[in-house]
Amino acid sequence: MIRTWTRLCVRYRWLVVVAWLILIIATVPLAVHVSQHLTSGGFSNPHSEVTWATNQIQKIQAAPAPPTLLVEGVSIHQAMALGRLSHLPLRVFHRISFKHTLLLPTSTTTVHQVRQFERMLRQHGGRASNVSQAALATLIKHDTSQTITHSGLAAMPVLAVLLLFVFGSVAAVLLPLMIAVAGSELALAAVAIISRHVQLSVFLTDIVSFLALGVGIDYSLFISTRFRHNLDQGEAVEDAIMDSMGHAGRSVLYSGIAVALAVGALLLGDNAYWRGLAIGGSVAIFADLLATHSLLPAVMAIFGRGLYWGRIRIFDWHVWKTIGRWVTTSPLSALAVGLVLLLPLATYAPQIHMRTPANLATMLPTSDPLRQAVETQQAINGPGSIAPIAVAMRLSTTVQSSVTWDQVAAVTRHVQALPDVESVDSPTLLNIPPTLLATFATDPTMAPEAVKSALTHFITPTDPHLVVIYVTAKTGPNSVKTGQLANRINQDILHWLPPHSRAAAGGQVPILQSFNQLTAQRLPIIILAAVIVAIVLLTLATGSIVQAFLGVVFDGLVALATAGFLVLVVHHGLFGFQNQPLDSSVTPLIFVLLFGLSMDYEVILLHRIQEPMNHGESTREAVYHGVSTTGSMITGAGMIMVIVFLALLISPLQVMKTIGVGLSFAVLADTWLVRSLLVPSTTVLLNRLSFWPWKPVKVVRQD
Repeated sequence: MIRTWTRLCVRYRWLVVVAWLILIIATVPLAVHVSQHLTSGGFSNPHSEVTWATNQIQKIQAAPAPPTLLVEGVSIHQAMALGRLSHLPLRVFHRISFKHTLLLPTSTTTVHQVRQFERMLRQHGGRASNVSQAALATLIKHDTSQTITHSGLAAMPVLAVLLLFVFGSVAAVLLPLMIAVAGSELALAAVAIISRHVQLSVFLTDIVSFLALGVGIDYSLFISTRFRHNLDQGEAVEDAIMDSMGHAGRSVLYSGIAVALAVGALLLGDNAYWRGLAIGGSVAIFADLLATHSLLPAVMAIFGRGLYWGRIRIFDWHVWKTIGRWVTTSPLSALAVGLVLLLPLATYAPQIHMRTPANLATMLPTSDPLRQAVETQQAINGPGSIAPIAVAMRLSTTVQSSVTWDQVAAVTRHVQALPDVESVDSPTLLNIPPTLLATFATDPTMAPEAVKSALTHFITPTDPHLVVIYVTAKTGPNSVKTGQLANRINQDILHWLPPHSRAAAGGQVPILQSFNQLTAQRLPIIILAAVIVAIVLLTLATGSIVQAFLGVVFDGLVALATAGFLVLVVHHGLFGFQNQPLDSSVTPLIFVLLFGLSMDYEVILLHRIQEPMNHGESTREAVYHGVSTTGSMITGAGMIMVIVFLALLISPLQVMKTIGVGLSFAVLADTWLVRSLLVPSTTVLLNRLSFWPWKPVKVVRQD
């Protein structure tokens, strides 16, 4: 089937290229506006009470409160002088650095005073930005998007040189770039269409971009290397294309499906965030497969021997013949070297700890002014002040009944008595009797202005059964104790309320705690799904259950070593990393991509080993042939992926740096140790059994 399709693409090469151009031009508007229907969050567990509570809280339309501001562009003395003119007390100003000042409103500060200060600040050349978790989320989203753009620009020069070395000619370098651009653009357009019908997270755009780039280049390398090798053997252009697509193209198809399905396992995360990464990543892979199996053969047919233009010979790839001979003649030594390098790191894996921070400021560098502003705010108002826990209660009676306020008062007293509670903000603490609260809720015009404004913080006219109170913890949002407090409220609150009530803690801390718990629960299922995909696809691709099993075992070893490496780097703060837990939002992605991408190299290597075995070569000679002919290609492809991933280190966000170093280590360990040492040596040691139940077409002469 692949050969028939390839023959059509070669025969109608110009038609294929024109069709791709039309497709890309037609879908550019969709790709450009891909984020239009994507959600900026998506971390909530849609089936949890926490999500219900958070949705209820969003119904509250509280009166605007004076914002906390980060002031820059003027000194603290200038800011205080402008504050006096705006009738702001001097105690609201706090020095952050020589260039930055925090304006932290007090209970007597009004919105009018702060807005007047902002106007005067702009007139004197200063500027102010909000200090809030929403502002932090916007900054992190912006930095994440900028990382993809800047990392791509930073990686391009290095990538161009590496591509030139690996592909061996200037003309051949154009192939992977063509495939990567076409694949990523088509993938983003497809996501734009899907997002109109399914809620997806905006963070998928980053995965689509760098995954399509790296995988598109890899697949082009595998196929075009075989094509140029065939040309070197004197084959005609069309025959060389047919052979390269029939062998390398077949391997790429299997490995691409494996990667797409492995990434698709993230659907088991069961929320919009993981759904976005799963669909975005899978669509990116399938778009690359479509490009490599239609556009690539057509372009190779057009270029023909023109791919040799600008050809260079810098590396002596005979080193892989030496490595191949050593691995096949001393398989026990090769196996020992690989295990000695991976097993010590794997012992650190059990120490891994994952948690997405509820205090988003801790995702920024310690030198970031906005993070310093949040830390100053916590030091002044208390660690838990930046993200109170909101408790939503939907009662059987309405706020127009004094019974409702008696029940709210009872809950308030219970919450105040809990350990680790700093304060509770509740309407029943306004020193107003329940009967009078019910009267004010019935007719707000009867309430004093201050009381009416305060009540809008707790109730809403659109749902008279809903009341919300706010709990400030003694500890910060990232603290385990704060999470335990939210859990305690969720466990006990219904015992404090009459039957037929519904109540739960919501807001940022419970939402991200729920996300962390859901991810921890689903991670084993996600990894199991990726393992099953790997076993099934490797068995189908090679016909060998033994190789499929070995592939999963070695991938598991690399995963454990990668986990151990991340424990040392992130948990222990090596290489300039902050000492903190691994982020739950990226760690499963690293392991799933590891299982998926490793299938690329595994299938390519095993197919190349099986080819000489089909022609009567012994297992030892077949392994030597596989290592010596694919070693430079597999390690070169791995280095390309590493360059793409390491470019993420330019990000100011540690979460992006973690993806970069984690995937880089995983790819290096997989290509240089597993595919170069462990798989070949094990295959030689197991001999005929290594490919059971697959049998070569011809009888194999055993050593």
